[in-house]
Amino acid sequence: MTTSYATRLVDGRELIYYDRKPGQDRTAADLRTDLPPAFTTSQMRWNPLFRDYAVIAEHRQERTYRPPADLCPLCPSRDGKRTEIPASDYEVAVFENRFPSLSLASADVIPLIDEPPFRSAAAAGRCEVVCFTSDHDTPFAQLDPEHVRTVIDAWADRTTVLSAIDSVDYVFCFENRGEEIGVTLSHPHGQIYGYPFVPPRFYKTGEALERHRARTGACLQCDLLAAECADGARIITSSTHWVAYVPFAARWPYEVRLVPRRHLPDLPALTDDERDDLAHAYLTVLQAFERLFDTPTPYIAGWQQSPVRRGRDVWHLGAEIFTIRRAPGRLKHLAGSESGAAVWINDVAPEVAAQRLRGERPVDE
Repeated sequence: MTTSYATRLVDGRELIYYDRKPGQDRTAADLRTDLPPAFTTSQMRWNPLFRDYAVIAEHRQERTYRPPADLCPLCPSRDGKRTEIPASDYEVAVFENRFPSLSLASADVIPLIDEPPFRSAAAAGRCEVVCFTSDHDTPFAQLDPEHVRTVIDAWADRTTVLSAIDSVDYVFCFENRGEEIGVTLSHPHGQIYGYPFVPPRFYKTGEALERHRARTGACLQCDLLAAECADGARIITSSTHWVAYVPFAARWPYEVRLVPRRHLPDLPALTDDERDDLAHAYLTVLQAFERLFDTPTPYIAGWQQSPVRRGRDVWHLGAEIFTIRRAPGRLKHLAGSESGAAVWINDVAPEVAAQRLRGERPVDE
């Protein structure tokens, strides 16, 4: 059973420890005296041409950028070195980002603009950092299943808490891994964004799910899952409660969807058995990515949950994991077609990607 302990950092930001081991002392205080006050300027601006928001967050220029390992702000506080985590050790820790893209506090400093075609408002959401382990050198794929279960419980708990914030419409739990992705801190960690709107990609997904339900009476993701299982060519792994597959229309060189067999909207809806099984299935997928190349695989992994206030009955939870590396030493750059027209050109056939992720060698190699 995972327990949590909440405290405050010296500048008022919230910090929550998550533990499965009983009897942990998490009462250590943040003793930093040189931390300047945090200031946020998060603003969301509406683009009427493409009907989406851009977030402007100038204060993020000052965020910590690739510090040496001995100055990592996500390691525990030890030997007189004070970090964002006051405890001398931890299992999983979550805290409010000091340089957030979205901030509830920005409502105090960002004025509302409603002068068509110009519309903007404070990006009144919340951004949290999830430290997966206190060990600076242990990537997620090398954690044991029991530890991963603690991470899953933390994701689920934070989803529940952030969903209760009036201005939050979507909760997105994700991990960016690798310098090629643009990660600025090498400590194993992810983030959770509580958006004050439903991100465009997920808004479109919700519309597709609703149309499919209205037309067929069924869940689109359930139907896709059944079709992929029947075909079998793109399945990476399957278990009692979870299936991982490369989508038929994958955009990225190596891309996997991990979905529960049961129709459910979000991480908090998972049962204990489903969470235990997920820990093993998620590790299987990440380890498959790790085996692709001779050096650590950069990837992005994100949970696509139901919006907070709409379409929950039609939504089917899923994770998306992908890498921008298409071959050893070669990255998939978003060029004109992808960045300009949002039409992806994939260099690797999904069936071939699935074979390699399963550890098989394609016939023509």
